Amino acid sequence: MNHDTLQKLRKMRLSAFAAAYRDQSNDPETYEPLTFDERLTLLVDAEFDTRINNKIKRLLKSSHLPDTTAHISGIEYLPDRNLNKDLFATFRSNEYIRKGLNIMLIGATGSGKTYIACALATNACRSEYRTRYYRLSEFFGEMEAARLQGKYNDVINQLRSIPLMIFDDFLLISTNQEEQRDLFILLRARDEAKTSTILCSQVSIAGWHERLGSGGVADTLLDRMTANGYAITIGGDVSMRKRHSRI
Repeated sequence: MNHDTLQKLRKMRLSAFAAAYRDQSNDPETYEPLTFDERLTLLVDAEFDTRINNKIKRLLKSSHLPDTTAHISGIEYLPDRNLNKDLFATFRSNEYIRKGLNIMLIGATGSGKTYIACALATNACRSEYRTRYYRLSEFFGEMEAARLQGKYNDVINQLRSIPLMIFDDFLLISTNQEEQRDLFILLRARDEAKTSTILCSQVSIAGWHERLGSGGVADTLLDRMTANGYAITIGGDVSMRKRHSRI
């Protein structure tokens, strides 16, 4: 092993490459029979895989998801939930994100909306898409703070470009005019940018209109969301929390 080469690799921040190089040097019986190209490929793969894994960890952390362990294969397709397994299989490819399509998850408390949203988001992160999760009340609070700090437009511009955003507890309660404006501005910007949004709500889409204050803003916002997306109503007589209770 050439120690100067090892140090250079570390200075260039090729730590995984350096570790793999050291391992090869310390185990000649395994690696000497390989060709130069084969050994180089192993070194490059080690560095590449480490960087991708680290990027995924950063994406998951910055997403603020409440459950980063959720995964699409963990979604339960029980008969009473009325979930289309074939549709969710298509979501694995993240094609809906590439097309800028939205997903609206409608269901009662405990129906598993948040888990499904998190599963879709972690799947996106593992394909190197940025995601961001908000409870709607948190989003309104952040926008109010941005207004006070004179950063409103900056925050809108940052959020409009995130490939996948999730709003949980969407329209759980009625909104005031300022909140309606915040939603309209961001969701319009995201629609124009062709970025995807997941809305999780206990309220049917028909009931969103009233909670958005009715009128032209509500009409425009709902048209933008529903025209380019999937509306999924989650059934179930028993909540998922109760199904998985240890009691």
